[in-house]
This record gives sequence, structure tokens and C-alpha cells, in this order.
Amino acid sequence: MTSEENWGMPPIPIPPLGVKRLLLVGTGSSNAAFLPLWVNWFQVSYPQVELRIVLTRSAQRFVTREGLSVLTNRLVFEDSWSEEPQTRKLHVELASWPDGIAVYPAGLHFIARLAQGLADTPVTMALQCTEAPIALAAALPPGGWESAAMTDHRERLERRANVVLRPPVMGLSMTTGRHDGNQPDTLPNLLRTLEDLRTRREAVNGAGAR
Repeated sequence: MTSEENWGMPPIPIPPLGVKRLLLVGTGSSNAAFLPLWVNWFQVSYPQVELRIVLTRSAQRFVTREGLSVLTNRLVFEDSWSEEPQTRKLHVELASWPDGIAVYPAGLHFIARLAQGLADTPVTMALQCTEAPIALAAALPPGGWESAAMTDHRERLERRANVVLRPPVMGLSMTTGRHDGNQPDTLPNLLRTLEDLRTRREAVNGAGAR
């Protein structure tokens, strides 16, 4: 199955996706600038899936909440604590609502905060507490994937049963202008990874219930 109605994008295979509610988190990589294209593709490809989007403050240097709200006809949340009284806290909603969570793109700072167990924003607190499967598409500077710090973060995340980190792919660095950039893999490939994780966890949980 392919999706062809995507702002002139070539047909893209649509991987199976068994979630009904997807939380999409955009972080502060310059690749966040491409989120409108991928959000449009997602909505055409999975009209039955309810999508909610959260952007970190640094992601909003490259893409706006208003622009994505127009595409989705839904409020796009900012990953920051509200100063207004709320009957239901955002981090609780983000932890309990989704069947799956995709972080695209996932910058080095965000990956580090998640791996170290930090919960200093609604999204990081939600991801530390949720039982939903989480897939992250790493988007890193040249040398970032092989660095000592990233190696430590990868090892920490590998120990979490509901988290998978998809490696970056080599591409054009927007900083150096050379093909030494660690670009995020495509959103369809990240969703395929998320679905694989979801089905594995479902099988394990089903076997444990018998």
C-alpha cells in the first residue's frame, strides 16, 4: 500500500500500524522543519489514527505550532509547564492517552534527558511514566552517534522494554554542508519500528496473562 496525495512527494509505502492514538513529539533538530510534510503524509496514510502533536521549545525554531495546528485541525501542545490552573495535568494526559509514541526528530539533548531519567517537562515526565511503546528517530550532529555520551545513552535506553531508538542515516549536514550528518530515518521507517516494538510487547504481555 502506498500514499500518493502528499504535496508532490513520491509514493511512499505505508507500513502497518496497529495503534489508534499516536503521540508525535518534535524536538529541537533542524529536521523538525520537515514535520509539516510528514504530518500531511501521516494523515493521508492513517485516517483512522488519532494524532496529537507536542513540540519542544527548541523545535519551534524550525516549525510552528500554529502551522501544524492548521494541518491537523487540533491544538498542538508546547512541551512546557503551564502557569494556569488545570483540572488534568498535561503530563498525565500524555502518558495515559497514546497507544504509541513517536519522537521525530529526536535530538541529542532530548535523548540524553530521556536516558538519564529526567522529567523536567511534561513530555519527558510522560515518557518516563508511560507504558506505551516509544520509538525515537535519532537526529544528531556529525560524530554524535559514535560519541561516548551517545553510547552511554543508547545502552541505558536499550534496557527499557518499551523504548527503541532508531539509528540515524548518513545524509547532508545542514551545518557542515557535507554528507556527514546523522539525519533521522524516515517517519514511515520509524513507525515500522514502533509497530514491531508494539507487537512484541503485546505478544509478551499476552503470554504472561495465560
